[in-house]
Amino acid sequence: MNYAQLFTHYEEELEAVGEDRENLLFVFRELKEWNNLDFLLQQSQEVTQADQELLAAIVDKLKKHQSPQYITGKAYFRDLVLTVDERVLIPRPETEELVDLILAENSRAGLSILDIGTGSGAIAISLKQSQPGWRVSALDISSDALVVAEQNAQVNHVDIDFLQSDVFSDVTDKFDIIVSNPPYISRSNKDEVGLNVLSSEPHLALFADDDGYAIYRKIIEEAPAYLTEQGKLYFEIGYKQGQMVAQMITANFPQKRVRVLQDTFGKDRMVVMDNG
Repeated sequence: MNYAQLFTHYEEELEAVGEDRENLLFVFRELKEWNNLDFLLQQSQEVTQADQELLAAIVDKLKKHQSPQYITGKAYFRDLVLTVDERVLIPRPETEELVDLILAENSRAGLSILDIGTGSGAIAISLKQSQPGWRVSALDISSDALVVAEQNAQVNHVDIDFLQSDVFSDVTDKFDIIVSNPPYISRSNKDEVGLNVLSSEPHLALFADDDGYAIYRKIIEEAPAYLTEQGKLYFEIGYKQGQMVAQMITANFPQKRVRVLQDTFGKDRMVVMDNG
């Protein structure tokens, strides 16, 4: 059997269990370190024994709804390559937009940044890499996640202060910018989450009490003690949560400007508090 035939066979098996057929090629190419041309040139060739075994192993993991990035052990975020596994969420393209927004709106040197719920470290590392003069701190409630984040910071040659903390419980400083992509999925909305996300990504980083608003509420209510006078808040949100999060901020910061911003797909995705 050649590569084209075997891929077609396995892709149909994956579709039958609700998995995207494209995930097979993505994982295979990543593990083989093949580019598109490498793969195309192999289409009519007989599959080697080693690749038969590799493909069977990949399909077995995908059928168990493991996320493709956990199988390859890496995720791409902006210009970063990050190590990821079941200890952290896989960074999403929407979060890249949040980082781009912060960088576009803040160019002053010497700013202090706090990333709450850093996970893999994607936000903090991207900000520090783009603005080496900023003082970037990142926290997570999960010690396992912090191990991954610290490893990613070292590999990407950035200096970040990491802290294990339940939101502000162990924070003492004030910051010019507090950013967070916290757990925001309501437990009642589990059915909206993809099978590979639900099966393999850490639930601590996915779900929040209070219909998904618990961490937003905690950050917003406690943030006045940890923001500088001109400090800003940047949140990633679920696409239905914009107005509620904005109302929470306005109730606690009545003199500040609050914006609900959309992602490239036209869905509410970011809420920003600043001085207008």
